[in-house]
Amino acid sequence: MDFLDYMQMSAGQKFAYKFKTFFKTLPSNIGKVFILFGQKVIKLLNAIAKGFANYGRNFVKGDIFTKLSYIIMGAGSIGHKQIVKGILYLVLEVLYFLFMIGFAVPYGLSQFFTLGTVETHNEKDTWGVQTEIQGDNSMHILLISVMAMIVTIAFFVFYLMNIKSAIAAQETIKAGKKPIGIKREILIFLDERFHITLLSLPIALILCFTVLPIIFTVFIAFTNYDRFHQAPQKLFTWVGFKNFADVFYDNPEKSYTFGKILGWTIVWAFFATFTNYIGGMVLALLINKKGIKFKGLWRTLFVITIAVPNFVTLLVMNQLLADQGTLNLTLKDWGLISDSIPFLSDATYARVVVILVNMWIGVPYTMLSTSGILMNIPEDLYESAKIDGASAFQTFMKITLPYMLFVTTPYLISSFVGNINNFNVIYLLTAGEPKSTDYYSGAGKTDLLVTWLYKLTANNKDYNLAAVIGIIIFVICAIASLITYNMSKSAKDEEAFG
Repeated sequence: MDFLDYMQMSAGQKFAYKFKTFFKTLPSNIGKVFILFGQKVIKLLNAIAKGFANYGRNFVKGDIFTKLSYIIMGAGSIGHKQIVKGILYLVLEVLYFLFMIGFAVPYGLSQFFTLGTVETHNEKDTWGVQTEIQGDNSMHILLISVMAMIVTIAFFVFYLMNIKSAIAAQETIKAGKKPIGIKREILIFLDERFHITLLSLPIALILCFTVLPIIFTVFIAFTNYDRFHQAPQKLFTWVGFKNFADVFYDNPEKSYTFGKILGWTIVWAFFATFTNYIGGMVLALLINKKGIKFKGLWRTLFVITIAVPNFVTLLVMNQLLADQGTLNLTLKDWGLISDSIPFLSDATYARVVVILVNMWIGVPYTMLSTSGILMNIPEDLYESAKIDGASAFQTFMKITLPYMLFVTTPYLISSFVGNINNFNVIYLLTAGEPKSTDYYSGAGKTDLLVTWLYKLTANNKDYNLAAVIGIIIFVICAIASLITYNMSKSAKDEEAFG
């Protein structure tokens, strides 16, 4: 189809064409994501190979002190008259080996491949009294092992810095100059490299409180850590990809539940994102329209929903819409209904209700964020459209919506990803109910993947399955974000509305 044929289509035909094109190109776009990922991996491997080549080359070219620094950290700095710096590197190496030999290896890494062999059990002493004997704790073994891995990576970074420092000092001496002292080094980190000084603590905290839990969770997905293997009373061990196989095809109950909840999660994320987006945009257009009086009042009324905490609104809505809630009782008292309307107890009703309640909460946010953008659309575009005889709907479809989509595509992506993980609306309003006997582990018809994940951990203690779901959520969000953004005009044509 050429550009002229496309431009002659109606708005509905264009939407249908884009919708069809999106799903037609979806496999190739997913393929491009994996190809890009593969290219990045190859690039990383090439960088590692190049690093090892430089590592060997520098060893050959180095003097005796530089060569020693490959084995004893700080030897190069001490030999090149950078005493304090060399001592710090040496102390760091000593502390690392003390940590590994005295703690990480005996309490974690030595049992990493088995995650423990002795369970907690009872034994009789010489007097015949039952005594509980503490066995291995799989949780502690895995946690200490992950900690040791992260510490080792951090140590390796300092190890390379030590070699680089030794080589730099050697080249400085070779050039007939004196290597910089510790005072000058400190001044550099307070001036030229102050960004490194500032980022050191945040990076350390990220490693401890973000990277470590993520790696730990990924490892849990490959174990049988569930309600039947609870540490420290019971051991859990590695099971490979069994948990992933159970979720996708091997366990009928789990795979059926996952498929249904995944489908509803995508439907929910789509409607929750675009109902709020379009609703907020239309509301902003109406309020900003010329001739509308008391604009500040209307904005204030809608912003009140933002001022009230979401969890309060959701809990009130839960009580209001329950089978024996205020709304049903009022309608019965007025004689309008005889039986309660199952707003939250019927799957179809409940799904519609959560989308509508989410609009009540989310539309005002979108209204505020889009109001400023709408005011920046060039007025002459609307004037030209009016001269050409365009209707209000055509103006919206041809000017307003394309401009808004161009500017707010990153916002839409973040909203979509946020709605995939929108725990509060679902859990506080319906708690994932109504439950289904066909679903695994008490999952409900309005459960999202994230609320099901919560139930798996908090209620059922199926941590291995929850970890698998967490990884799948991450993959879905990452792929959806990359594909959507790369297909948008924001990425393809940055100057389209320049």
